[in-house]
Amino acid sequence: MDHFTPSTDPVLNSVAWSAIVGLLPLLTFFVLLAVVRTKAHVAGAFALLVALAVGILAFKMPAGLALLSATQGGVFGAFPVLWIVVMAVWLYQVTVLSGRFEDLRRVFDVIGGGDVRLQGVLIAFCFGGLLEALAGFGAPVAITATMLLALGLPPLRAAAAVLVANTAPVAFGAMAIPITTAAGLTGLHATDIGAMVGRQAPLLATFVPLILLFILDGRKGLKDCWPAALVIGFSFAAAQFLCSNFFSYELTDIMASLVGLGAAVLFFRFWKPRGTTAARDRLGVAAEAAAAGTTPAGQGPRSARSGSVATVEAADGESLTPARTWLALFPYFLVIVVFGIAKLWKLGVDLPAALAATDVKVPWPVLHDALVGADGKPLSSTVYVFQWLSSPGTLLLITGLIVAAVYARFDDRGRFHMTVGNAVAEIGRTIFKMRWAGLTIITVLALAYVMNNSGQTVSIGVWLAGTGSFFAFLSPVLGWLGTAVTGSDTSANALFAKLQQTAGLNAGIDPNLLVAGNTAGGVVGKLISPQNLAIAATAVNLDGQESVLLRKVVGWSVGLLLVLCTIVYLQSTPVLGWMLP
Repeated sequence: MDHFTPSTDPVLNSVAWSAIVGLLPLLTFFVLLAVVRTKAHVAGAFALLVALAVGILAFKMPAGLALLSATQGGVFGAFPVLWIVVMAVWLYQVTVLSGRFEDLRRVFDVIGGGDVRLQGVLIAFCFGGLLEALAGFGAPVAITATMLLALGLPPLRAAAAVLVANTAPVAFGAMAIPITTAAGLTGLHATDIGAMVGRQAPLLATFVPLILLFILDGRKGLKDCWPAALVIGFSFAAAQFLCSNFFSYELTDIMASLVGLGAAVLFFRFWKPRGTTAARDRLGVAAEAAAAGTTPAGQGPRSARSGSVATVEAADGESLTPARTWLALFPYFLVIVVFGIAKLWKLGVDLPAALAATDVKVPWPVLHDALVGADGKPLSSTVYVFQWLSSPGTLLLITGLIVAAVYARFDDRGRFHMTVGNAVAEIGRTIFKMRWAGLTIITVLALAYVMNNSGQTVSIGVWLAGTGSFFAFLSPVLGWLGTAVTGSDTSANALFAKLQQTAGLNAGIDPNLLVAGNTAGGVVGKLISPQNLAIAATAVNLDGQESVLLRKVVGWSVGLLLVLCTIVYLQSTPVLGWMLP
């Protein structure tokens, strides 16, 4: 097969026209998803067909190479991207199977200073961050919304709170898979992108708990509880920055969530919120809780209704002992230990290097030799890296097996019948449940590879780079739009990471900054994603009221986006350039 070199101006010898034609696959995807409202995997499949047609007919890419590009993108989407997501969700499922998830929910009932507003903040922000770290893809919104409803908080406020809270951890969600995906598509170092995101996202995370207080209880909530919100937000943000820059970007959300939770527990020993009882009355917590089959925290035992948050007295009649508390938190601490050893252990043996040495590099058949750059050399993007052992997904599998074994050993209650065999069988059930989400990931990444290899993405990037230094301001907008439509920061990076890199190189802006800006922009787009709006509305029994919920949160989304755009632009100038690594 003849060699093919992507061009930036194949349509009428014009970069602008080439870029406009190159946008057709993205427009197809967004219109089908947002306007026609097809399923995400259907929109991805049609957009992929359009990308293949544009690549072959307009960008003159040989049909065989276009199809091979799609297969490489699909395989990369399946492994490591989908593998990581499935393993993260599976680890969460192991905690549910063991019954320890109920204990974990109850941990939040004995903290929060006895204030339902702060309990709401801790569940939506800190625990939601833990779930985003392991599961993502809507699971944190669904779970935390149900928990807030069980606390007795009004449905609309509960749904809005969990959507806004879900912004802070998204960039590092599912073991930082958005960053891993961006690195895989651009050839940039994931650690560099993670460090850059760690100098953007924490600036927003610091103030998210304050926003949550305002959503839950207005100005009165801010007046009564702002010190605790600042402590939670600042400790979470500080841990995000430190972990992403100096420890492991994959563990950022887990560390930040645990640090935020720990800081709150310590702070509540020396400080008590004001107006706790008045807030319950004002929010109608007693009435809401009664309707949900529960009573407010601190007012007696609750019933064991499925989905409600248990109090210190469990459904099985046993108290929440230190041992049960430790076992509930055990999976999250173990993840930190396993990933810390895999990424940092160098005593006697350089374990990170040893794991990396097991990676299998596969030049994609035919494509690797036929797709060349302007210098005539094969593009590095055509080499597929099979990380069978070093992948975060495999590390999560190892962690989950250890957790399952420990839970089986300490299944002292005997009613959960937790065994390692049950846990392993859950992998198959998890894959089946995620089949459509997985198909979406595979098709979106196949689309991204076709657009990248044919030159469509490069043309768009070169065209947008015509805005010069101002593109730094627009960079987060692309991530915001991509995540708002797809519901996934990972998908937004799959669509736009290469574009951001190209635009940065042509505009003289650090590509790491713009790719990070795309990733950070996605975090504030997720709360207005139709997918997440539907999940939140359903979780709090507001089916069909997504438009009401959208009006409740869209202002926060746009406002946070403008703040982020300003931050990224100033970071590209001497004003805030000192913040960069």
